[in-house]
Amino acid sequence: MGNLFAGPHLWILLIVILLLFGAAKLPALAKSMGQSARIFKGEMKAMKNDDTAADSTATTAESRAAEPNGTTNNTAASTPVVKSGEPKSGSDPSQP
Repeated sequence: MGNLFAGPHLWILLIVILLLFGAAKLPALAKSMGQSARIFKGEMKAMKNDDTAADSTATTAESRAAEPNGTTNNTAASTPVVKSGEPKSGSDPSQP
């Protein structure tokens, strides 16, 4: 079988690509491939930064949850939640 991308095989492949796409379209094709690669690289970098930020946020939240005396901070559990659609207790006129 051998190496398909050596010597005459590579020349034949380049000639076929030139015939398929034409000489005028090859620079535009190369430009769009470069832009796509640049966008992909930027998105991968952004994803890596997001993962790093999420990890640091999670460790910061865990460290804030524990107080110095060893107890946990349960402010969310002690704060009552009132939904906007529900009337507050004692303000419902239908109840005696």
